[in-house]
Amino acid sequence: MRTRFVRPLLALLAVAGLAACSGTPTPGSTGSASQAPSSSAPSSSAPSKTATPSASAATGAGNAELSITLVETPESAPQTFTLVCKDGAPAAESSHPSAAEACSTLKNSPAILSPAPTRTDQACTMQYGGPATAKVTGSVDGKEVNASFNRTDGCQIGLWDAAKSVLGSDGGL
Repeated sequence: MRTRFVRPLLALLAVAGLAACSGTPTPGSTGSASQAPSSSAPSSSAPSKTATPSASAATGAGNAELSITLVETPESAPQTFTLVCKDGAPAAESSHPSAAEACSTLKNSPAILSPAPTRTDQACTMQYGGPATAKVTGSVDGKEVNASFNRTDGCQIGLWDAAKSVLGSDGGL
């Protein structure tokens, strides 16, 4: 008698888990204490660190002062870029390889580098996207940024891909 109720419940949970894994993970959907950069711009007027971005998320002023350290492989030397944006356009002191694209991304999605709390209910595909890591510090529109990125699972790959123009790399794979 009990199996009749357990099997449909397990099937429902399996389908829900697969649905959570399908497509590209939304930024802010997972992370760890040191690796959860994400976009968490809520669609409501009250900010929430657990909200996921929506299509109607507000654009920002496009002002940023960032230091980005990128390590493509454990054997490679770290690359450090400076990104300075004023009103969504790169300033002369920027050393970023694609500063115009990065500034545009930050103007359109100012919260893309904001850390989100770890979600324990998020299923992430167990795939390896490569050894690349990135660290971003500074500020975007007056808000402090201290974010780390890697490509160790599907959720982290999704976060990297969302911010790749700011990171200055597609992850090397």
